[in-house]
Amino acid sequence: MLDISRERFEELVSEALDQIPPELAELMDNVVVLVEDDPPPDDPDLLGVYDGTPLTERGYSYAGVLPDRITIFMNPTLRICETYEDVVEEVRVTVVHEVAHHFGIDDERLHELGYG
Repeated sequence: MLDISRERFEELVSEALDQIPPELAELMDNVVVLVEDDPPPDDPDLLGVYDGTPLTERGYSYAGVLPDRITIFMNPTLRICETYEDVVEEVRVTVVHEVAHHFGIDDERLHELGYG
């Protein structure tokens, strides 16, 4: 497994978020992005997860709720990558994938767009 510090990994996640077009980033609402070391034990290979109500499903009654969460998991990402450049790319793809879920884009469409 590659040896990348938690701090550097968090910076890579931040850099990936910075690459989201400004017009989309401005639309992100009530969502936090977190980094955790490991995913839940029942899904040890999970690289990221979106937990919340997508923008496309929020109605008039959506108010006063806790922020949605996008969580990027460091250790499984580092396990599948062979180089630092692989980590940078995998983090970018995972961040885009989870942000897309926030916008209501499902896995099938993401796969079609190349964000498996």
